[in-house]
Amino acid sequence: MRALRSSLIIFALLLVQLSSSSWGKILVFPLDGSHWVNMKVIIEELHARGHEITVVRPSDSWYITEKSPFYTSVTISSPGGFNQKYFEAFLARQLEIRLQGRHGSFWSKIWTKIQIERLVVEQFSQFHKGMSEIAVQMLEDENLMQSFLEAKYDVVLTDPGVGVGAMLARRLQVPLVFNVRWTIQGEAHFLMAPSPLSYIPFTSTELTDKMTFPQRIKNVLSYNLGMYTMSCITEPYYKPVVKKHFGLDVDYSTFFLDADIWLMRNDFVFEFPRPTMPNIIYISGFQCKPPKPLPADLEEFVQGSGDHGVVMMTLGTLVGELPQDIAEEIAAAFAQLPQKVVWRYVGQRPANLGNNTLLVNWLPQKDLLGHPKTRVFVTHGGTNGVQEAIYHGVPVVGLPLFFDQPDNLSRIKAKGGAVILDIAELDRHVFADALQAALYNSSYRENMQRLSRLSRDKPMKPLDQAVFWIEYVIRHKGARHLTTQSTKMSWFVYKSLDVIAALLAVILLVTFTCISIAGLLWRIILVGKKVKHE
Repeated sequence: MRALRSSLIIFALLLVQLSSSSWGKILVFPLDGSHWVNMKVIIEELHARGHEITVVRPSDSWYITEKSPFYTSVTISSPGGFNQKYFEAFLARQLEIRLQGRHGSFWSKIWTKIQIERLVVEQFSQFHKGMSEIAVQMLEDENLMQSFLEAKYDVVLTDPGVGVGAMLARRLQVPLVFNVRWTIQGEAHFLMAPSPLSYIPFTSTELTDKMTFPQRIKNVLSYNLGMYTMSCITEPYYKPVVKKHFGLDVDYSTFFLDADIWLMRNDFVFEFPRPTMPNIIYISGFQCKPPKPLPADLEEFVQGSGDHGVVMMTLGTLVGELPQDIAEEIAAAFAQLPQKVVWRYVGQRPANLGNNTLLVNWLPQKDLLGHPKTRVFVTHGGTNGVQEAIYHGVPVVGLPLFFDQPDNLSRIKAKGGAVILDIAELDRHVFADALQAALYNSSYRENMQRLSRLSRDKPMKPLDQAVFWIEYVIRHKGARHLTTQSTKMSWFVYKSLDVIAALLAVILLVTFTCISIAGLLWRIILVGKKVKHE
């Protein structure tokens, strides 16, 4: 008995030692909105495993609460510009511009796109200006920086959609982990990994990895214009901060690429196959979980659908209502269905809303997607919603509105799981046809269920993988052995243009020398013949 008790004590001590060996102090600088929804999932799991989390948040944070059982917050007095009213107004204006040009000519639609792009550039420029001001305030606050240094953080976890987290990691000289798909310089792969434009579609082109010659022209032009636009949006604000606080010799273009691990919020079930890097870890769908029971009243409504099932519609938290004429067309199409419809909509109740349609202010998206009676998901195409649809194998009718949504949905369409509509061209007949296709063409459900099986068939759950690699960085004080030298190279050196120039110079020199020698020999021969003749 005594021996057993001693063994249990030793075993308990080993467990304590093992758990404490991976315990760490983590400083988090997140991006608000839907990005925070993702980051919060990781933070909660890290907290459950015994890590101490500190979250830095602007004073006007929207989703990021000051008090939480999972982390300690540090609130910066400057506003970050990411608040609900700001983005609701921004998105409403974008939608208004799109709808104004819906019945116009070809050139009118081109002008509409130009207006939207100009609005995006203006709004995001202001957003990054605000973020750069937060960076300056933090870096120049000696007390704050001293408190961070004294805390002795093991790692900085950040979303590189803003540049502040990378600056904090560099100033504190601690390892850096990105929770990433988008960075301040564009889609992460295009910055990190070889990206041949011959088969890797650039963001927003809605192309696949099988491109015709005209599509490849479009892809190359879109890439160059897109990267230039991103630099115009962010570089004027972050570059001066980098030069002032980290030195004139610091290369801004590589400053935000210097992460030990990139936790990539997609994978090759969703993405097209492409080159990657050893420190990119794919965690697509890490926020997805088996469904919980629905609230009793919603469950009763869903069960009332019988064998027909349920159609679910939500356009995300930012778009709770639509112009009344579009809402009426959507409601009329829904009313034609034998299915029940759960529609998150907070606008004026459509006059022709069918008895089969339930309007709600909020719905449990993950749980309803996982319900066996859910047949189709009508969505705007946000990354979270698309990945949850894949996880649960539910076909999609897409109404893309902004940002990466058209691109996300185009990938699902290319894999046979989605029907996509332009909301500017929407009427009840077009919408009803799309719903009928997704409901009754079995290929859509079969393709989504195939994607679901692929996404679930992994040796480790994506969330466990994300946490493992964060703890890996803590244990080894970084993961520099996985980072490539390419992130520190200029584009000129990376593409070996200096080598090509040198080799061309040698070839030209040798060619010129050979021609000169041949010319000299030819002249000697001619002179010799002339002397002999004389």
